[in-house]
Amino acid sequence: TALVLLVQWTVGIDIRVAGAHPDLMVLLPIAAGMAGGPDEGAIAGFVAGMATDLLLPTPFGLSALVWCLVGFGVGASTGTLTRRVWWVRPAVCFASSAVAVLLYAVLGALLGQPQFVHVDLVPIVLVVAVVNAALAAPAVVVVARALAPSETRGGLAMSTSRAPIRTPSRTPARRW
Repeated sequence: TALVLLVQWTVGIDIRVAGAHPDLMVLLPIAAGMAGGPDEGAIAGFVAGMATDLLLPTPFGLSALVWCLVGFGVGASTGTLTRRVWWVRPAVCFASSAVAVLLYAVLGALLGQPQFVHVDLVPIVLVVAVVNAALAAPAVVVVARALAPSETRGGLAMSTSRAPIRTPSRTPARRW
């Protein structure tokens, strides 16, 4: 989250297309939902949203709420579908990024920020959705690797021996 937040606020904020900039932070809960399911998507959305909300002058917790809902929704609706066909990940990412931007604007307006719906949302939705769809495949791979247990990542918790761990049986051995 910290690395993506750093890239978003140093590089991503300066990239402008039709007056809108990409939002890479919303890609985290979407990728986590596709890679790990609804729980991981919701947790990633909450963490990424809270980190972003610390830097925005908008209602605190709005990003966390929206991205938590989007991450959960992606994880609950996609399941193993995104692993079967290559184009499903970018399509899901495009649609869920667009939903996230629109939901952010509507909830922001309901929470006392009417300017959120008075801006031209079409370029913002398109820029965020297209950039996130283009980055969907590598993002899901990176997030899936980060969510994998440390034994499969080759981290410090990996056992040095390759021998299987044997657990004692529940029934006592017979002694003759």
